[in-house]
Amino acid sequence: PPRHGRGPLLLYVLDVLELPDPVLPQVPALLGPGVPASGVLVVGNKVDLLPADAPGHLGRLRKRVAEACARAGLAGAALVDIRLVSAKTGFGMEGLVSRLQRSWKCAGDVYLLGATNSGKSTLFNTLLRSDYCKSRAPDIVDRATVSPWPGTTLNLLKFPIINPTCDRIFRRQERLKEEARKTEDELSSEEKKYLNHLKKQGYLVGRVGRTFQRQKASPVVDFDPDMLSYSIDEDPKHSPKKREEREEFTHNEVKDARWCFDTPGIVKEDCVVSFILQVLNLLTEKEVKLVLPTVAIVPRTFILKPGTALFLAALGRIDYLKGEKSAWFSVVASNSLPVHITTLSNADAIYEKHAGRELLKVPMGGEERMKEFPPLVPQDITLKGIGTTEAVADIKLSSAGWVAVTAHAEEELLLRAYTPKGTALVVREPPLLPYISSIRGSRIAGTAAYRTKKPPSLVENLKTTGSR
Repeated sequence: PPRHGRGPLLLYVLDVLELPDPVLPQVPALLGPGVPASGVLVVGNKVDLLPADAPGHLGRLRKRVAEACARAGLAGAALVDIRLVSAKTGFGMEGLVSRLQRSWKCAGDVYLLGATNSGKSTLFNTLLRSDYCKSRAPDIVDRATVSPWPGTTLNLLKFPIINPTCDRIFRRQERLKEEARKTEDELSSEEKKYLNHLKKQGYLVGRVGRTFQRQKASPVVDFDPDMLSYSIDEDPKHSPKKREEREEFTHNEVKDARWCFDTPGIVKEDCVVSFILQVLNLLTEKEVKLVLPTVAIVPRTFILKPGTALFLAALGRIDYLKGEKSAWFSVVASNSLPVHITTLSNADAIYEKHAGRELLKVPMGGEERMKEFPPLVPQDITLKGIGTTEAVADIKLSSAGWVAVTAHAEEELLLRAYTPKGTALVVREPPLLPYISSIRGSRIAGTAAYRTKKPPSLVENLKTTGSR
């Protein structure tokens, strides 16, 4: 509802791996007559999981998000901005806080919206420990539940937004400048340890700090002299711990507060614009954990001849039916999902024998599991190559990941892609990472595979040392 004389700002969290986002077309309806939202700031999340395929990859990603917003009817004054972040590793989060404080200030409430598994609750938790909320809030407000399972954010969590006065903005900018001048060697051992942990998790890392720290009172130690006076034959009797009283905001702290609200994730198959299931909705919790990437994706590239098939677990399959030359197929998916290459003549037998078993891994549970799992259904795709260094399209196998196809210029390919019945198969043109096939090691002799290569991580708000 509108408060403080104006409607809220909608912070729409979009998983960049899921483009085109099926929920995004619903967002403009929230800005229509009688609905009081003042604008939408689109946050492209999970950029930490994607490697830089070439210089300027973030600019290209932002362009893809902007095109998706335009197709959804979200443009002009309604679209406040587009920011690329990683709520998990902190990349881009300080920039997002600065943008919110500059443009929205403390004008009204902010609502976090997004599809399930978009990282919305992780974003809420990161904002909670940033300069965007009042300094006492992290000690009082419950953190959002972070889980791969849909529907885990059941309550409407919120924290009070700090008022970005001129003095506070100045002090914050001074802190950011000072931190940007530091090198990794100047960090404390605890900060280094945490930073190295984040670097193992993602390619793009940022540090989220706090300018305004709450002054905590010194703890009062209860002293009971009777506890020290007991005989050898007696055990000391521990008095029961006093129940800690939960802190609460005072009336004056929140009477005029603007709040940032987290909301339950929107389940994608319930979208008005699409009644197509996600593959995730067909999986068990254990299987979902294998399918959803939680650390930086290492691309896997294969060179395939016509008459070859590629399996991504038992969740997707691509057959190379016709073409004059070999083509490159780069898999961008969770590192836990196996990729299996075989001939077209053996492909059906491989699926029948190994679906539900260790070779294809997901789904898991053998014949009984596969009896309830939908069969793979085909869709024919024709592509024309644009060169050996640039992919022509991504074949997105629902939420299991995608395969970027790179082929010789003007080379026509006839492909047949399979996904479980009822799930979405999308041909994404242009591809999200057009130069992904260049991220590979040497060819593995006697196979269709190249050795994998993981690019280095980058920390955005630290002074780099050496030639790195």
